[in-house]
Amino acid sequence: MNDAAHMARALALARAVAGKTAPNPAVGCVIVQNGASIGEGATGEGGRPHAEEVALAAAGEAARGAVAYVTLEPCALRSTGAASCAQRLRDAGVARVVIAARDPHPNAAGAGINLLAAAGIDVDVGLMEPEAHAVNADFIAQWTFPPP
Repeated sequence: MNDAAHMARALALARAVAGKTAPNPAVGCVIVQNGASIGEGATGEGGRPHAEEVALAAAGEAARGAVAYVTLEPCALRSTGAASCAQRLRDAGVARVVIAARDPHPNAAGAGINLLAAAGIDVDVGLMEPEAHAVNADFIAQWTFPPP
């Protein structure tokens, strides 16, 4: 499988939980090692756990050196004070993170991407971005164009 196929799977996971994750976005994450999925996750009902947490838990130690496909930029801060998804991906030792769309929420907004890149992780952004935006159009609009 290639990047597009793995991201398509992550998008399918996100679509399956769309409308059930408020106040958080519906996110899908697939962890891939040697071309095979070793962990998958989607945002839980009510917004917790985050997709990356679920996928990393499923992958376990096999996540070291893997590629993570995430439909929305991993958070850099958590309102709960727990480790952010960007920190969890870094600490798991993933080698590359492919992100469909940037997250405009203040707890991400480029900081998740910067945290990953600062850790030496290869980060690619924009693969299947229109599809990722469609899954979370209301969430993205809420943070991109706040009401007056």
